[in-house]
This record gives sequence, C-alpha cells and structure tokens, in this order.
Amino acid sequence: MPTADHHAARRSRIIRHMPFFYGWVILIAGTLGLVMTSPGQTYSISIFIEHFIDDLGLSRSYVSTLYMIGTVSASFAMPVVGRQIDRHGSRAMIVLITVLFGLACLFMGLVQNAFMLCLGFFALRALGQGSLSLVSRIVVNQWWVRRRGFAIGIVGMSYALIGRAGFPVLINALIPLYGWRGTYSLLGLLLLLVMLPLGWLLVRNRPEDYGLWPDGQPPTASQQDEMRSPVRAKEPWVEENWTLAEVLRLPVFWLLSAGFSSISALNTGLTFHIVSIYVDNGLTPTIAASAFVPIAITSAIVQLGSGMLVDRFPSRVLLAMSLFLHALLLAIAPYLRSIEMALAFGVIMGAASGLQQTIGNSIWAMYFGRQHLGSITGATTTISVASSAVGPMLFGIARDVWGSYTFVLLTSATLPLALGIAILCLGQRPRRSRQTATLAN
Repeated sequence: MPTADHHAARRSRIIRHMPFFYGWVILIAGTLGLVMTSPGQTYSISIFIEHFIDDLGLSRSYVSTLYMIGTVSASFAMPVVGRQIDRHGSRAMIVLITVLFGLACLFMGLVQNAFMLCLGFFALRALGQGSLSLVSRIVVNQWWVRRRGFAIGIVGMSYALIGRAGFPVLINALIPLYGWRGTYSLLGLLLLLVMLPLGWLLVRNRPEDYGLWPDGQPPTASQQDEMRSPVRAKEPWVEENWTLAEVLRLPVFWLLSAGFSSISALNTGLTFHIVSIYVDNGLTPTIAASAFVPIAITSAIVQLGSGMLVDRFPSRVLLAMSLFLHALLLAIAPYLRSIEMALAFGVIMGAASGLQQTIGNSIWAMYFGRQHLGSITGATTTISVASSAVGPMLFGIARDVWGSYTFVLLTSATLPLALGIAILCLGQRPRRSRQTATLAN
C-alpha cells in the first residue's frame, strides 16, 4: 500500500513537471481565499447594519460598540494563527479556517440578541477578515519574490472586482429574497461547498517543498551577486529574513504599522457607516450599495498598476500616497450632495484602497523576508484588525451624540495626512549591517 511519503513524492513530481509554474495556480487560490473573506469584511457587514439595528432593537452606537469588542477580541488571535501557518503550512490552515468561518456565517443566521451578535462579530472578524485573509496573502508571498508586486497586483485586482464589487451587490439582492439571516446562511454554505474543497486541492505551502524556485526560475548570475550583498542591494526582492523579535525592535515597523492602522480604523469607519453617511447627505441606500462598484473597479485598476510599481519604486512612497488619499476622502465625505459626487467619492476611495491593499499585501515580505512571515504578519494583522474596530465605534458615537458625522470626519483627516508625511521621510526599508540575505532559505 502506498505510504504518505509516496503520495507526497508523487505530488511533488506532478507539480515540478507541470508545463507552467504552479505559482499561477497559487494566484488563483490566493484570490479565491481573499474573495471568500467577504462575509467577514466591513464592506459586506455594512449592508446588514440597518437590519441588525431594526430587528434586534439596538442603537447604532451599541452595534458599533459590539463590532469594536468583537473585532478587538478577534485581533488577539492573529499572532497565534500566524505562528501556526509558519508551523503547519498554508494548506492545512486554510482548510481549518474555512470550516470554522463557514460555521460562523451559519451562526450569524441564528443571532437573536446583542450577546450573540457580539460573538458573531468576533467569529467573522477573526476567521474572515483576519485568518483567511492572512493565510491567503502569505501563500502568494511564499511563491513569488522577484515579481511579487506583479503577482499581488493581479490578486488584488481580481479580489476588488469579484469581492469588493460583487459581494455588496449580491448581499443587497439576497436580503429581500431570503432575509438577512437566510443570506448569512447561504454565505456559510458557499464557504463550505466551494472554498473548502478548492482550498484543499489547490493550495501548496512553498515552492522549495517541490524543488522549485519562487517565480518559477532560478535567479540569474547578476541577481545572485545582488543577493550576496544585501547591504548594497537596491532591488526590493532581495530578501533579508528577520525574526519577529528583531522586527519589533525596529522603529520603521511601528511607523508602518501606525500608517496601516490609521487606514484600517478610518476606512473601516467610513465603510461601516457608508449607508448612513449617504442617507444623511440625501442619497438612498441603493446608491450607497452601488457605490461599491466604482470603488471596486478603481481599486482593481490601481492595484494592478501599483503592483507593477512596487517591483520598481519604494513602497513607502505608495503607502504615503494612499494615506494622503484617505485624508482627502475623510475631508469630502460630509459634502456628498449628488450622485455624481458620490461616484467621485467612490473613485477616490477605490484608488486609496487599491494602493493600501497592494502595499499591505507585499511590504512585510519585502521588508522582512519570508522565513518568519506568518509570525510577522500575524502581529501586524493584530494591530490592523484591532485598529479597524475603533473607526466604526468612533463614527457611530459621533453620529448619535451630534446627529452628524461632519466633525469626526474632518478631525480624523489630519491623522493620515501627518502619518503620510512621516512615512515618506522615515519609512525606508531596514538593512542589516553584516548579514547575507538569500532568496531561498
């Protein structure tokens, strides 16, 4: 009877002798994984907010606070998830996470009170926005190094078009037919019947496990020379592998984390309350849901373009541009008085989000290498997910207290503006003084 080692060797031979680089399959799997995080993402949950408020008899600030509690609690699981990805690999973890995430969506269909809603928020954020997103990004970064920006751009573009554009519209169409509870149950079945088998069949951990090089080709002689001299290296794909303990001592790590955290908090606040913001400005909920289409299309275009730029230009410049665009978004959000302005808002939001997604999905591997990527991105995801809880609560309380979002939106715009300037000036990639970086470890 064939042993497990025999089957593993056979799979390795099949992948190694495919007529194309298996990294392209990983792109498909990574994209699918990111798309299927949608039931736990704010752009989908925002469509359900008014139903939570009406059916459960809760105030907007109370729902926002429950969302904050669930999200912050979920963030503390991310370092554990990251370490398990490093230890057990992306394939095993994507299967486990998908099963639990599907069950979490089914649970949302049973929610009857505030306590159950808080538990649901925790599960959705921990498993969807956190864990499934984390493992899907990590597996793509493991298979692509020299052309990482290009690969991340393709994944991001596809995710924006299918996930960010498609799911809000899909949910908005399903709720009148099946109710919000039935809609969440259908999303859970979609995870269990589609994502689960495809994740098991398609995902593989690292190219080195199958005798392959990242990007499908070994580095050239000149590229190998570049890899041997990381202190002089200028190419963004030349790897230096840092441990999590080392990374936590670097000021640039905390500066970048502050930039991503501000985007996460403020953009999540905008997205969470986008229906209410549009209605306050005299627009309809349907227009609010439709706004996700220009957001997604612009985000897709920008992610593809910026993915190509990441391989050639400093990542900090693109991150700073995203922060500046988010500052502009917050400044104009209180003044959306027409459909045309709402669409323009969606275009700017898509551009800002597209830049942030591209940089956020690639910068940690570019700055700190692949060897401990799960642990490092687990820590950064904790910071980002926890921060994403602040915006909805802050905006919700402001709306309940002052009856308007104007003050909190305009005041918040100063934070990404200041951080963008700081990252532009101080966010350079760290270099070791006497270490040799290698492409494959």
